[in-house]
Amino acid sequence: MEYIFKTLAEPFRIKMVEPIKGTTLAHRKEALHIAGNNPFLLDSKDVYIDLLTDSGTGAMSQKQWAGMIMADESYAGARSWLKLEQVVKDLTGMPYVLPTHQGRAAERILYGILGGPDKVFLSNTHFDTTRANIEYTGATALDLMPDDLTEQTLFIPFKGNMDLRKLEYQLANQANKQVAAVILTVTNNSSGGQPVSMENAKAVRVLCNRFGVMMVLDGCRIAENAYFIHHREEGYQHKSYRDIAHEMLSLADAFIMSAKKDGMVNMGGLLCMKDQELSLKCINQLIISEGFTTYGGLSGRDMEAMAIGLQEVFDEDYLHYRIRSTAYLGEKLKEMGVPVVWPIGGHAVYIDAARLFPNIPIDEYPGQVLVCELYKIGGIRCVEVGSMMFGKYDTNGQLIPAAQELVRLAIPRRVYTQSHIDFVLEAFDYILKMRDNTSGYQIVYEPPFLRHFTTRLKKL
Repeated sequence: MEYIFKTLAEPFRIKMVEPIKGTTLAHRKEALHIAGNNPFLLDSKDVYIDLLTDSGTGAMSQKQWAGMIMADESYAGARSWLKLEQVVKDLTGMPYVLPTHQGRAAERILYGILGGPDKVFLSNTHFDTTRANIEYTGATALDLMPDDLTEQTLFIPFKGNMDLRKLEYQLANQANKQVAAVILTVTNNSSGGQPVSMENAKAVRVLCNRFGVMMVLDGCRIAENAYFIHHREEGYQHKSYRDIAHEMLSLADAFIMSAKKDGMVNMGGLLCMKDQELSLKCINQLIISEGFTTYGGLSGRDMEAMAIGLQEVFDEDYLHYRIRSTAYLGEKLKEMGVPVVWPIGGHAVYIDAARLFPNIPIDEYPGQVLVCELYKIGGIRCVEVGSMMFGKYDTNGQLIPAAQELVRLAIPRRVYTQSHIDFVLEAFDYILKMRDNTSGYQIVYEPPFLRHFTTRLKKL
């Protein structure tokens, strides 16, 4: 007989370690003060467990490191580029592939060409860099999630879906602005790392065809999304994760990827297209800012590692471990009474800071309270995904809050063990005990775009 174990063991052995060092409470308070109460501005040496992002923070495999040694660093037509290009073409089915140094560079190129003051972009949810690159051109970015998907306690299998009725309405009624593109983000980062169903993606494609609009797939976590489709959507239980990803990619006209996520690398991005004329425009922009078309701001080492990572990411053991280990943290937090976005997403656990701190007004940023308290208590760094990140101001200078006041605990790939996660859970035990005895924050400096990266705040 085959024995069934409750413990999920990592599908890898640790071959090299990086030392991390704990700090005192006094040290962390001073470090946070110097950083203007913004964990983005902390030095990594002052962080014990870093859950700020899963972007480029993962550990690479022995095959990736070996590939980096064998990489070709030629400026043009390197072997490493040709290998990456073939892997990407096989996965996406798109003939035109441009490497970039990361996903936001691909966004800047594509949306810089498609955007402008008379344009609007429609998405299930635009993430921060996507929205910034679109709005920088003067275009408008609209989020079209179904209303019931913002109910955080409901188990909805594909909570990242686009609202098809809202999409059809916008496509039919944008009288003053032309719809430049429909962007489907998988998984939907800003909605809690929630997946998008194949059924929803196909329906979006049908509407794009009907109205003659370009469909862009933002698929930096395409493998994680494929895992959820395999396990939750009827008809996909017998399809491989890679085949599911390939099917979804075949629906799109263009594909943008920050390879720092499911590319399993520390640096890199992709911009892929089906249209030759659009690709030529993008090539001109890429050469100006990123480099030649066969390296796009990347070394041969980066491209070699990305080519291997895009294959390793679909490994069944890895993906099962990845999704279940993230769920472990979220499920334990839910058991403790911490209000999490449910079900748990693929790459991160999202906490409803407004429900966790009902005593703190939205304009005092309850999400920022949580990220600062987690750092002070345990040296744990994470990020606010609420009104600090997405809030706007009206003409009177009053805050227009984000739809949700979330805090994201993003799990780096193949980095932390269960002991680290259990440490995070202990920190939340202290959070729950002191949550009625803390106060909010006020912004004292902010830039015009992507303010959460460099904003500075003071404790009220």
